[in-house]
Amino acid sequence: MDDNDQLAWDIGSVFMMGFSGTTVTPQVKQLIEQHHLGTVMLSAKNFKSAEQATKLILELQTIARNSGHPHPLLIAIDQENGGLNNLCDPVHLRQFPGAMGMTATGSTQLCRDVAKATALEVSSVGVNWVLGPVLDVLNVTSRNQPLGVRTMGHDPQEVSEMGVAFMQGLQDGGVATCAKHFPSYGNIEFHGSPLDVPMLPDTIDQLKLHGLIPFRKAVLADIDAIMVGGCSMPSLGTKVMHACLSETVIDKLLREEMRFKGVVVSECLEMEALHENIGVGQATLMALGAGCDQIIVCRSFTLQLEAIQGLQIAVDSGIISCEMVAAAAARVTVMKERRTSWQKALNPPGVDYLSLLEPSHKELSVKAYEASITIVRDENRLIPLTHSLMPEDEVLLLTPLVKPLPASLLGQAESLASTAKVDPRGDQSPTPTTISTPRPDAKSLLSTFLSDKDRVLMTGESVFREVGRSLARGTGTRILHTSYTANGIRPVHENLIERASLIVIVTADANQNRYQYGFTKHISAVSKIPTDGFPKGKSVMVIAVSSPYDFWMDKNIGTYVCTYDFTETAMDAMVKVLFGKKPAKGSLPGTIFKNKKQQQPKQQWLVEHWKKSRDLSSLQELVTVVRRSEAEHLNQHVELVALNAAAYLFDDIVMNDGSAILEQQNFVVRNSSTRALYGFCSTYFNPRNGHGSIGVILVDPTRRNMSIGTSLHSSAVRYLRRKNGVNRISVGARFPALYLGVPIVPNPNFTMLNLTEGLETGGFKTWFKNFGWPDVPKTRCFRLVLDDLAGWVPPPTISRRLSDAGISFDLITQHNPANPHVLFDGVMELARIAGNGRYLDPYKIAADDLHLGQARILIAKDVQKQVMGAMVLVWATNNLGKLEKYVPLVRDRSRAVNPNGATAGIAYPILAPTPMKRLVLEGMAAIAVKHYQMQHAGLAVFDSVMLDFLDDPEDVQTLVASGGRWEIWHAFEEMECPLSDLKSP
Repeated sequence: MDDNDQLAWDIGSVFMMGFSGTTVTPQVKQLIEQHHLGTVMLSAKNFKSAEQATKLILELQTIARNSGHPHPLLIAIDQENGGLNNLCDPVHLRQFPGAMGMTATGSTQLCRDVAKATALEVSSVGVNWVLGPVLDVLNVTSRNQPLGVRTMGHDPQEVSEMGVAFMQGLQDGGVATCAKHFPSYGNIEFHGSPLDVPMLPDTIDQLKLHGLIPFRKAVLADIDAIMVGGCSMPSLGTKVMHACLSETVIDKLLREEMRFKGVVVSECLEMEALHENIGVGQATLMALGAGCDQIIVCRSFTLQLEAIQGLQIAVDSGIISCEMVAAAAARVTVMKERRTSWQKALNPPGVDYLSLLEPSHKELSVKAYEASITIVRDENRLIPLTHSLMPEDEVLLLTPLVKPLPASLLGQAESLASTAKVDPRGDQSPTPTTISTPRPDAKSLLSTFLSDKDRVLMTGESVFREVGRSLARGTGTRILHTSYTANGIRPVHENLIERASLIVIVTADANQNRYQYGFTKHISAVSKIPTDGFPKGKSVMVIAVSSPYDFWMDKNIGTYVCTYDFTETAMDAMVKVLFGKKPAKGSLPGTIFKNKKQQQPKQQWLVEHWKKSRDLSSLQELVTVVRRSEAEHLNQHVELVALNAAAYLFDDIVMNDGSAILEQQNFVVRNSSTRALYGFCSTYFNPRNGHGSIGVILVDPTRRNMSIGTSLHSSAVRYLRRKNGVNRISVGARFPALYLGVPIVPNPNFTMLNLTEGLETGGFKTWFKNFGWPDVPKTRCFRLVLDDLAGWVPPPTISRRLSDAGISFDLITQHNPANPHVLFDGVMELARIAGNGRYLDPYKIAADDLHLGQARILIAKDVQKQVMGAMVLVWATNNLGKLEKYVPLVRDRSRAVNPNGATAGIAYPILAPTPMKRLVLEGMAAIAVKHYQMQHAGLAVFDSVMLDFLDDPEDVQTLVASGGRWEIWHAFEEMECPLSDLKSP
């Protein structure tokens, strides 16, 4: 094969294209035979039944084999379950809960089982690539968020756990996977017009802390492909309108930083916002240039040819290299070799195999739906209805007009359609004919039952008719059923409300369809008004059949039930729960793993007080084991922190007035027979400000997940609760400066000089969150190091900028007090204001050390001589001062890097809240380093650098880069809360 022929095959490999119709068209046949198209994307418009789908896909594969394709076609579909399935067949294919419904089950194993069943069913007809799972982390406050229940929720940890489980299940079932929509559509703003470009307002740094976490987990779990969305990202500037055309998003973030080696899939280039603004030909070049391996052009044959020809012209003209096309094609080939074979492609099991799967998959479907139904609240104890209703009662069922559940994306542009929207008739009035009074022995006034074809995806008013029948059969009461619309309360509603004792209101994405929200709130308020027949008002139940976020926080809705979709199986499961035939096992997204943690029985370990003479050698052995198991960047930190926590007993250090500076208590879990240490924990308490802290928790890696850490945490919290005057508690401590918070774990591509690289704290934070610690990221705190202090040079403009701003500096030392009383009073006042007073004690101790020559205080002043900032300069020498003992890593860094040289310590920077605080911080750092150069120090450690001192978190990069060679040694995220918020041990 010559180079031109190979290029043609490579070009065909990088496209994913679709067509209209349920039989092979001449156009798609031409694409496969003449243009070597390697991937076909099919939608609901291509399918009538499982049997027809099997024949269609087999014919496509046969055409590919006969035309010389070395590997089978990739046959891709969206099969997300719930309300979004490309392939539907009520006879041979089962209905399973969608993404959020699966998350509500709280079971990763059930999620994996459902995904495997889904894969087995679609692969039976020849599909070998499912474009899922959806890994977007939802922003529940956005009313224009289109994804809704297609996501797995708003908690990144839950989305990660369930998303990876679903991915693994699909792979277990024999299909390739594709996570979407990178870098996360969870906070996307979409205003409805096809020409509107969906906008993602998050910056890359914000995404790293939230939306990117599930994608990182999927990459580590070996996802086959990742789809990059067609959204604009204003934070990246105006040069790139769509993420899937952005080199920053794909090549830099996804490839280089996250180290994804699989297939990158573009948004469909036919989405109107992209097609009209850029053009398919141009977008093809941009997508491939940005790093995409599969470029979707899913419908128009004319545009498909334009894309192929455009790429060919680009290669011929040198805009795109042959090597770039070949590299993309090679990644697709690797996925084909891994997930497909001609044996499977030309011998699909078909409907015979589906018939064999039907009994077990039907049972699995019912099990999954029943596990997903969630009772969020039932304050009035209406459930089960058989206990709260009398035969003479009447129940009013009010349901919205909704479109059918969408069966396919019909191209990625249509994926932005919400799961349930207002019907075009939504402005019409409800008709009295929808009023139903069915009883077990009475003929229903409703229209005829739904046909079998309608039962999988029901539509309009008819979707809820069977629900009314089921309620009537189960309770024996009269059921009144009518719809409601954007016209609000009508006379028919008023008449029915007056009759009913229980009002059941169904909502479907009320946050988007605001008429539903207003209608429900009005009915809820009206029902509370006492009447002659109902002196306590009427009972109201709200059932959300799509997004659970409609009324999840509204406690005025006393009884609130969520089903996550309104397929027939979901409605059947919901009715069983309402009648008490099945328990409601589901949980709201965001509470699942928390609830699970609370429910799991915990093994109790004997926790003892630390004894240095007994436990020090065992701790050294424990540290060695932990170092071997942890990531390299934590190894040195683990050893230094743990051994320092054990070696120093800070309660023997007192202030000049004789009061203890800090009270310390260490705890251990050990084998009393062998003296082996299984766990270690240190705690500290400051009696002057009531601040307690957990310094470090270490557990033997071979004994994790056995509740040792939990037992240590409980003992630590119990000890701190008993301290007189304690008012708050933190994970980590600035004083002593060992662990400054929860360690921020770098991603594998983290570079010490680049703060903008990805940082994760996922496992640490999730563990602490289960005990009641806040899960909202707070201040980041850094420890910086300058190993080559002698080679440091100040930034070229720093002197001029400081002079222009009128900022000057004083250094309070043993020999140069520089009017210390006036200045020091200003420093202490600033310490009270900045950082919640956490640095008051370090500055008091530094004042004592001044007289011994073991500390200095550097002060920045404005033109009025007001203190704008301060930091403590600490020498690491053999003649230790009090403060140096509280920042022991300064000395340890010196011994590790330069055993014979002195270490310059810079600690506890405080800044006045002025617009110049960034300049003040940079200036003080520069002055401090210059001072230490004159003292011939070997290296410098800058401790407790807090990002809330800066205007922008990224500005720490300026400090790190000032003069070059500063590096981030350790990074932390602050976690603190009132002691009352923590769960009692």
